[in-house]
Amino acid sequence: MSDIIKDTELKMQKAIDALKKKLAGVRTGRASSGLVSSLQVEYYGAKVPLQQLANIAVPEPRTIAITPFDKGAAKDIEKAIQMSDLGISPNSEGGVIRINLPQLTEERRKELGKHVKKESEEAKVAIRNIRREAMDILKKQKEAKELSEDAEKMKEQELQKLTDKEVDGIDKVLQAKEKEIMEV
Repeated sequence: MSDIIKDTELKMQKAIDALKKKLAGVRTGRASSGLVSSLQVEYYGAKVPLQQLANIAVPEPRTIAITPFDKGAAKDIEKAIQMSDLGISPNSEGGVIRINLPQLTEERRKELGKHVKKESEEAKVAIRNIRREAMDILKKQKEAKELSEDAEKMKEQELQKLTDKEVDGIDKVLQAKEKEIMEV
């Protein structure tokens, strides 16, 4: 019975972790390795995450430096960056790929803010779906007489508290990212 709550909490945490990973790739006013680390690069016929092909560093607040482990991969990495929807262009110099991030315009900041809100809403929907699945399991257990009505109500309240806590966590992640985006 308590396994349902633990499993639900684990699934909800995974949904929040997925949101954090998505939001790490959203560009803000400062350079971040998270912006390009999960970029998929076509390398010898296979899609490989950039972080497996190169060392990613942030030497300055508006610069990302990418040093490929294999110098032959530099062209593939440049192509992947150009093809991405990040709106940035790489400069290659002596085996090191540099990305200079321009200042974000107010319009672009608002666009990014809307995108971040949309992503957080999707995460909230995922949390609610996880709660609904757990509630369904509780109802089936009650119908099968494995769970009393009082125990079911108690577990439903526990699930609701857990859901509220996780939704609050999503709101905090959203607020932090919005603050980061609006920072000039």
